[in-house]
Amino acid sequence: MRRPMVAGNWKMHGTRASVAELTEGLRNLALPSGVEVAVFPPALFINQVIDGLADKGIIVGAQNSAVQPEQGALTGEVAPEQLVEAGCKLVLIGHSERRQIIGETDQVLNRKFAAAQAKGLKPVLCIGETLEEREAGKTLEVVGRQLSSIIEAFGVKAFANAVIAYEPVWAIGTGLTATPQQAQDVHAAIRGQLAAEDAEVAAKVQLLYGGSVKAANAAELFGMPDIDGGLIGGASLNADEFGAICRAAGN
Repeated sequence: MRRPMVAGNWKMHGTRASVAELTEGLRNLALPSGVEVAVFPPALFINQVIDGLADKGIIVGAQNSAVQPEQGALTGEVAPEQLVEAGCKLVLIGHSERRQIIGETDQVLNRKFAAAQAKGLKPVLCIGETLEEREAGKTLEVVGRQLSSIIEAFGVKAFANAVIAYEPVWAIGTGLTATPQQAQDVHAAIRGQLAAEDAEVAAKVQLLYGGSVKAANAAELFGMPDIDGGLIGGASLNADEFGAICRAAGN
């Protein structure tokens, strides 16, 4: 049985004061015991959040990490080794904003994926199509290619210690959401692609949906058989809204 996961990506939001307020709000939430809950603050605030959430059972992850596992001469980057020492357990790899705006390629993301796993961080691999690709009927082709990049480089068993987040680019921060059935169809295809290589890995890997998930639509999305939770953007900046999404996953 796969355990549901709800993960909040705070993106480039936060000051010391607002992070303290959000962290306090999270501390006060009654969270369902059967759900893995995680947050991804900006790197500047990782230590503050880890300290603020001590003993709450919320996992803290990083939004990005370097292509090399150990510290070294790579100005401006943070090594997986350093994130682990800080207390991180997860790291986002391949979020569409980094693919589209920063220009990270599959080859770069493969290196980041491997570097993270080499130091014990669990990668959350983000995959998804643009609106143009969806309208051209290329959703499964694009998602399949992004997934294949990791499988071809490291084998499907790499996903025994990873999470996959399907995030249609057209639904991130736009207010648009894939219908539960649209999201399920893609999640089923992802699991099917993994199952063709290794049924056990496919059955166990957590598949998250991301793309304007809110308390109002979370229960219906999470009720789909291959959707194991969500990667939450804007709604994760409000503790009460985030808590309601977590409870939806628990039901």
